[in-house]
Amino acid sequence: MVKESNGVIIRSFQQSDIDDLIALFRVSVRKIAAAHYSKDQCLAWAPDQIDRTIWIEKRSNKPTWVATCNSQIAGFTDLEPDGHIDMLYVHPDFQRQGVASALIKQVHETATRQYIKRLFTEASITVRPAFEKFGFTVIEQQTVHRNGQEFTNYRMEKLL
Repeated sequence: MVKESNGVIIRSFQQSDIDDLIALFRVSVRKIAAAHYSKDQCLAWAPDQIDRTIWIEKRSNKPTWVATCNSQIAGFTDLEPDGHIDMLYVHPDFQRQGVASALIKQVHETATRQYIKRLFTEASITVRPAFEKFGFTVIEQQTVHRNGQEFTNYRMEKLL
């Protein structure tokens, strides 16, 4: 499956993408989320050591889409069967170019085809405004723990 939207190509995840997705995740957290989280929090969230096998398994066990621009991986997202969006990341070089919008559109279309009635996520401080732009509302602010660090994020949902 390949779809194009405003120069952004959306395709299904391939195992050969894994190193690029891990690198994109890491740079996205460390450069973009760093505006709202400390260096220690960012390193706990996106550590130097990430288990490729676990990432391949997680990406392969649910629909995961990769966005490309000019043949470069620009972002990725996923959708769990219950409507949960676990990950939505866009590379810093491709911010504000319609990548997140194209990915969320793909999630929304898939959820609608699968009769999923509710999309939900745990959005960082950084990405909360983007999810709000896509029609998600905050259910509650929460504190989560990862690798010895506390993080504020937001449980958000969108009813379909």
